[in-house]
Amino acid sequence: MACSITFSCLFLSLLSLSTALDLNRPSLAAGVDVHDLLPRYGFPKGLLPDNVKSYTLSDGGDFTVDLNTPCYVDFPGQTVFYDKKIAGKLSVGSVKDVEGIKAKELFIWASITAMKSDPSSGDIVFSVGFVSKSLPASMFVNVPSCSKTLSLEA
Repeated sequence: MACSITFSCLFLSLLSLSTALDLNRPSLAAGVDVHDLLPRYGFPKGLLPDNVKSYTLSDGGDFTVDLNTPCYVDFPGQTVFYDKKIAGKLSVGSVKDVEGIKAKELFIWASITAMKSDPSSGDIVFSVGFVSKSLPASMFVNVPSCSKTLSLEA
């Protein structure tokens, strides 16, 4: 009888531990900088600018990133606007439902709606609705500095 009670307790303990752990989500240490968090999800540090004030990330992957001010970043061949608040849903290799990031293509500002890390090609695929554009992840290795010299013609 004692053996079955002990086995039952052990089984219930393991079951509750396995449901409490989400093995597809990297573990977070308190106070982790958001730039250091990105590689844990398969993204380079430089997807976000240097003026991050704070961020939150829920157990389900919903996140918000608050910047000190709205920000423009010039990447090679690409200008990106970051609003003061960026939000979306983060999982390993994927960011969905993105809000607060726009990229300039020719003369049009387009809202980035999703990002996907493609380790096989070394690219980050950015989606604007049904249209996507791949850029080398190497463009985003370093955390970029903000530039406030452009005006958003959205």
